[in-house]
This record gives sequence, C-alpha cells and structure tokens, in this order.
Amino acid sequence: MTPDAKDPLNSILRSKREVSRLQILVEIAEHQPAVRQQEIAVKLGVTPQAISEYIRELTDEGMVSASGRGNYEVTKTGIEWVLANAESLEAYARHIRRDIIQQVSVWPAIAAETLKAGDEVGVYMKGGFLYASRKPQQATGTVVADAKKDEDVGVARLNGIIEHHEGSIRICKVPRIQHGGSRKVDPEKLKSVIHGAGFVAAVGLEAYIALRAAGKKPDIFFGAREGVIEAAFHGIDCVIVIVDEEFTDFLKRLEGVGLSYVIVDLPSS
Repeated sequence: MTPDAKDPLNSILRSKREVSRLQILVEIAEHQPAVRQQEIAVKLGVTPQAISEYIRELTDEGMVSASGRGNYEVTKTGIEWVLANAESLEAYARHIRRDIIQQVSVWPAIAAETLKAGDEVGVYMKGGFLYASRKPQQATGTVVADAKKDEDVGVARLNGIIEHHEGSIRICKVPRIQHGGSRKVDPEKLKSVIHGAGFVAAVGLEAYIALRAAGKKPDIFFGAREGVIEAAFHGIDCVIVIVDEEFTDFLKRLEGVGLSYVIVDLPSS
C-alpha cells in the first residue's frame, strides 16, 4: 500500500490523534445525547480535559453538534467520516486475513477425501466453503493432522491463488406498511427473482412476509445485511429483499466494501 495523505486508512493508522477522534465519535454515537466525558476519558486512557478539547474540535468541524452541557450528537458529516475510516480499516483487516496471515496460519477446510498428516493437498472453494483434496489445484498446502472425508482438516503453508469469484447480489425493495407493505409485491415475480439463489435474506417484517407469500422462508433475517455481504464474499449468489427505508444505506454499505449489485424492480401485485 502506497501512503496517501488523502487515504483515510493512511491517516487513521499514522496518527494517534485521528484514532482518538474516531473512538470519541463512536463513543458519542453510542451514548448520545447524554455523553459523560469522564467515562470516555477512562475508556480511552486520556484526561477529561483532552476529551473536552477533542469534542470542541469535532464540534467546530461540524462532526458533532452540541445542544447544552453534556448533550452531544454525531452529525451526518461525522457519521460519514466514521464510516469512511471504518470501511478502510475493514478493507485493511481483510487484506491482512486474506493476503498476509494465510502465509503463517493453519486454515480450516473440509476434507474432500480421507487425508493424512503431511499430505500435500490442493485447496479450493466450493459453495462458499474451503475444501482440501489430493487433486491438484492452483493453491496448495500441507495437512497438519489426519482427517476423514467431510471432516474439518487443518491446512498449513498455504501457497498459490485460491480460485474465487464473489457472488452476485440482487436487491429487491419492498414498501413499508404505510405504503402497502408486502401486499404491493407480486409474489410470482419475487419467486422468479429468488429462483436459483444460494442465499436469500430479508430486512424488515414486510420483506419477510413478502418472501413467505412467495413460498420462501428467508435463510437469514436478523443480521441479514452483514450476512449477505459475508455470503457474497464467499462466492454465493444472494438475493436480499429489503424495506425501502433501509435500501439506500445498504447500497452505500455494498459500495463501501466494493461489492457489485443489481437492483430488481418488483411490480405491484
């Protein structure tokens, strides 16, 4: 990675001050509007005076709004700044996990056949899971302990490239109940959209009921947005049915992590 003054990751990692600002904004967002500076100071290991100065700076920069002594809220500008840095840190952590740690760690995989400790194996992705077999692959490693077929097996000294493609994400928007909810969705159209998807998620009760009307119980409801992102990163084609008020934020989340998507219109029933 080449240092860039405009890169949030470069800024946040090189400056303790920026790390402190990020932590303070997160603490304010978690406890707003009643924010106790003393508690933040203890948590961050700095003086209350330093916290007060940081909050004053953040207020001057428009990232925090004050509505009286001890009452603070993170503004839209502040939230966008936190998200930009959080997404950069997340991408960096993914780089560490995928590109760095794999050189020194033991990776869990599913044994495609019975394997013995010391076997040289090919490692590949299938259905979102990592598999190991004696069949040659672009990525190779060494088995660390005996494993029977379909058991979990440890693979060390992973080398090469694991052939992997991110899954597609199709997004279907459902109106809130105030605008008709699931009744506005054509269940036959929705059924055709989810056909063949490896992972189907619902965000919002209206979306859950729309899927049920189409004859499908979603694979995930609670934590559905992050579940879809994780599944797509593992190569699984996903459909997410989501209420309209959550729609825009989810698109921003996908763009932040670099996943592509397709928006599918659902005609009214």
